[in-house]
This record gives sequence, structure tokens and C-alpha cells, in this order.
Amino acid sequence: MTSARLPVIGPATPRAGGAVSSALGHVALTLLRWRVDGEVPDIPKMVMIAAPHSSNWDFIVGVAAKLGMRLRVKFLAKDSLFRFPLGFLMRGLGGIPIDRSASNAVVTSTITEFQRRAQLILVIAPEGTRKQVSRWRTGFYHIAHGAGVPIVTAAFNWGERAIQIGAPFYTTGDVEADLRALQERFSGVARRDASP
Repeated sequence: MTSARLPVIGPATPRAGGAVSSALGHVALTLLRWRVDGEVPDIPKMVMIAAPHSSNWDFIVGVAAKLGMRLRVKFLAKDSLFRFPLGFLMRGLGGIPIDRSASNAVVTSTITEFQRRAQLILVIAPEGTRKQVSRWRTGFYHIAHGAGVPIVTAAFNWGERAIQIGAPFYTTGDVEADLRALQERFSGVARRDASP
């Protein structure tokens, strides 16, 4: 079995964990037969969008990659996932519970958090669900634009069993045009339900 390939993380990128958790993540990716293609930008702040979100396995693969690369990330997830018994684990992995009925408050408070911190990688699934959708939720976009940070794409390509990381994308304020450009980066990426 070939060892999972992981990119080297630069000094400006938020880091966490140690040798043990990194080895655990690396072994998990290897056993799952996944790899990470591309480079995580060496910048201190970014919104990373992970798509397509087609399986609960996406989360497990993503956590393994995070541990293996020693990335310090935060992610937003629905508040129901933070109840007993998963709450402690979700928070320990960087989870932030959100109430989906108050989206404007989430965007505003997250922008403030970006302004307050020297480093922050926030991972968001723009689809907001495991079902295939025709339109993404736009909260991630407004967070990145309001905070003045780039969006980095992380495509979960089940056909290749690879997380494909793209170059930083800087928003222009033209939401529709920017969303089209971002979605184009996921063109040809196989969902789990479509992979062999």
C-alpha cells in the first residue's frame, strides 16, 4: 500500500498538533487510500470551501488530512451535531456550532473573528447539505469578502480519492460572477454517490 501524499505546510499557515496526531492522520489517509493534491497557500487567513459534500466520509477524510498536515482549522457545523455525545469531539476538532436560522449573525460574528485573530483557516461546505444542490449557500462568500481574506477550494474528488486544493481566489464583490468562477473549479469532480 502506497503511503498517502501530503503537502508541506509553510510557516505562515496556522498549525496544530504534533508528531503523534500527524502520524495518525497520515495512517488514516493511507488506509482510506486518499491523498492531498496541490498546496495549502502559505497565508495566515483564508476561507476554505470543501465540496462536493456527498457523504459523512468527507468529514472523516477531511479530519485525517487536517491531522496529517498539522493544520489548525475551524469549521462551522449545525448546532445539533454538538450535543452529547459528539459535542466534545466536534469542539476538539475545531468545530463551531451554528444556528442556521440566524445566518446574518453568523456572517457578522465570523468576520469579526477574522479581524480579531492573527491566523484563521475556516472550512465551510458551501452546499450546506450532503444532497446535490443547484445553488450554493453564500455565507462563506460574504464572510471572505467582508473579512478581506481569500477563498481556497478543496475538492473532495471521490473518483481520484484526492482532496484537490486550489490557488487562493480573491473576491471582487460580484457575487454571481465569483460563484460561477469558484464552482468551475469543481467541474469534473466526482461525488461519492457517482464514483465507482
